[in-house]
Amino acid sequence: MSDAVQTTVTIWFTSSIPNVSKLLLFFVSTATSDEVKQNFRLRLLSWQSIIFEKGICRKRTNFVKLFTLPPNVPLWANMWMISFGIYGLLKLLSWSARTSSAPAWKHLAYLVAWPGMDVDVFLSTVRYVNVPLKWEWLFAGIKLTFGIILVSITSSVRNGFGDAIASWIGMIGIVFTLHFGLFHLLSCFWRSQGIDAKPIMDWPIASSSLTEFWGRRWNMAFRDLTHRFIFKPLSRHIGAMSALLMGFLVSGLVHELAISWPAGGGWGMPTLFFSLQGAGIVVERSRWGRYIGLGRGLPGRLFCVLMLVIPSPLLFHGPFVNRVILPFLDFRGGLR
Repeated sequence: MSDAVQTTVTIWFTSSIPNVSKLLLFFVSTATSDEVKQNFRLRLLSWQSIIFEKGICRKRTNFVKLFTLPPNVPLWANMWMISFGIYGLLKLLSWSARTSSAPAWKHLAYLVAWPGMDVDVFLSTVRYVNVPLKWEWLFAGIKLTFGIILVSITSSVRNGFGDAIASWIGMIGIVFTLHFGLFHLLSCFWRSQGIDAKPIMDWPIASSSLTEFWGRRWNMAFRDLTHRFIFKPLSRHIGAMSALLMGFLVSGLVHELAISWPAGGGWGMPTLFFSLQGAGIVVERSRWGRYIGLGRGLPGRLFCVLMLVIPSPLLFHGPFVNRVILPFLDFRGGLR
């Protein structure tokens, strides 16, 4: 990739996040091979030299200020800003640890037009790509439309069933609009161009176990990131199960930033939710869990559903629903 593109992208982050170098080095130091680590350090030093020697980044901004908006800005706007900031940082982290080479346009496409985090798969040249058929394009469009409809009907639902149900329908609508709809359409587009960009959602409803749900079907972007930078390096030192639990703990902390922080409350609840998911997988893989069939068939499906549904109010807790989601839906015209 050209130095100009590398510099432009890095300036975007480093000018706002002075500690991004340390954060990226911390994560990369625990992951991948020594060659990748060394390449990353060399790139990082090169970027810092270009940026600071040219005097582009002279003002250091407190890290927290990146995610802080003026008091008169709605909390839902704060939530989206924080989410995009976290996503951008994680995206740069995955891109910086790449091992594949590709044209500059492909790097830019990965950074700004693809939500996945498996950078080497996206950048690599493959002989075979599962090119989407017309029905897959249609199916992705239907899911996008369905999500928009769900968001738009929350006003009627609120009048008939109250805020709680309306907010859940709105959140489901947002997920269908983005993760199941828009992101699937992006996958179809890139695969039609010969780029191996698999959908980040792979029929989560078909999961026969909690392990399958989190490991193979739900939000493969975040799964790819945690698997590369947390699970693989830590499993060599503390074992696979402990590394798995650490991955869920980190996921909980990330969701604290995106959910509890803008809501100004509910701290600890998202972390507890993801800790319970990790504990559920431990139970599922235990001798007792295998004996009663928690990882397969009907018992596995029921256990998966119960573990996801029952503690879900911990993830999307009251402060977040009342202070962020309902005002956002109201702004969108869904609630009146």
